[in-house]
Amino acid sequence: MQRVRVSSHQAPVQRLGDSQMTLSPKFRLAAKQSDLLDPSFDLEMWRKGEPLIPGLPDDVALNCLLRIPVDDHMNCRVVCKRWYSLFATKDRFFSRRKELGFHDPWLFVFAFHKTSGKIQWKVFDLKNSSWHTIPAMPCKEKVCPHGFRCICFPHDGVLYVCGGVASDVDCPLNLVVKYEVRRNRWTVMKKMITARSFFASGVIDGMIYVAGGNSTHLFELDSAEVLDPNEGIWCPVANMGTNMASYDSAVLNGKLLVTEGWFWPFYVVPRGQIYDPQTGNWENMASGLREGWTGSSVVLYGQLFVVSEHERTKLKVYDPETDSWDTVEGLPLPEQICKPFSVDCCDNRIVVVGRNLHVAVGHIKSLQPSSKHCSFAVYWQVVDAPASLSDFTPSSAQVLFA
Repeated sequence: MQRVRVSSHQAPVQRLGDSQMTLSPKFRLAAKQSDLLDPSFDLEMWRKGEPLIPGLPDDVALNCLLRIPVDDHMNCRVVCKRWYSLFATKDRFFSRRKELGFHDPWLFVFAFHKTSGKIQWKVFDLKNSSWHTIPAMPCKEKVCPHGFRCICFPHDGVLYVCGGVASDVDCPLNLVVKYEVRRNRWTVMKKMITARSFFASGVIDGMIYVAGGNSTHLFELDSAEVLDPNEGIWCPVANMGTNMASYDSAVLNGKLLVTEGWFWPFYVVPRGQIYDPQTGNWENMASGLREGWTGSSVVLYGQLFVVSEHERTKLKVYDPETDSWDTVEGLPLPEQICKPFSVDCCDNRIVVVGRNLHVAVGHIKSLQPSSKHCSFAVYWQVVDAPASLSDFTPSSAQVLFA
């Protein structure tokens, strides 16, 4: 029997910009070729003896200024011409950060307004606890905020958004768009071979894999394909052993793990598949792994962790030797983080963003690092979102470094 997680009437929709994206007034300044934005202007001002910060060498001053939170840039632009040149556009700011080797984590949240349905990417600075917005995602279709899959290359500062659902006809999409932090720009990429929504995805050895999902008329797919980001070409890979939409997926030990998750009223045990790109084959997932996978996953310490949507939202970790799940020591997910939530990781931290865009950071500690059977503990910290974000709900969250 066909089983579907979400129908089109359950989520508000919004028409996004065309692929030839028109920037909002906030970002329109980036497109103007004014003298102040010319890279040679800053050099000219330096030669004239105008310092970035009086009394400091320019290299030291620049190192300080590149640490200023993005939401303060508007105020910084009025200080002087050189500050205006540095802070006028995000692409200039992040390019200079990359040149000087800055590598801090930023949480990119694909969110939608619960009343208007407006879709926006909100970015949370995990170091300075501040928020800013990036340009709208280019898409010609009228879309639901659910059904997309976001795949990132964290240390390259690159994010891909694939698939999705066209809400007017409840039809999946094959679109692929790429965002680069350094350029603060979206690029429309070559489409997937098969249109799909609610599918599995993951990065293995620099290649993007997608599998399963819902097709036209919400029939479940068994097809899979891979993208080489350097070539920009999608190629088919072996089909899964079953037609299946994906609730969650993860990459562990060089393999793509796909689970369809539990469905109310929990009568049917969920299916799971594992793809090994070395052999090009799919295999069935172990019963304990798929039955205990009750939430959103991340991989830390080479282990699969799940923030459970049940069991009082406890954090648990999978033990492959016993094919069972162990509860991580510590408190459950803080009460401020309400479902639906999205999960990603950064270093040895789990980052969870919930409804209203409140963020919880779980610090994971290995209690027995030398033992064959590792146990873990978690300590949670919560960062409340500003009131201006209280009507937003996350659909996906990815950590990028920039």
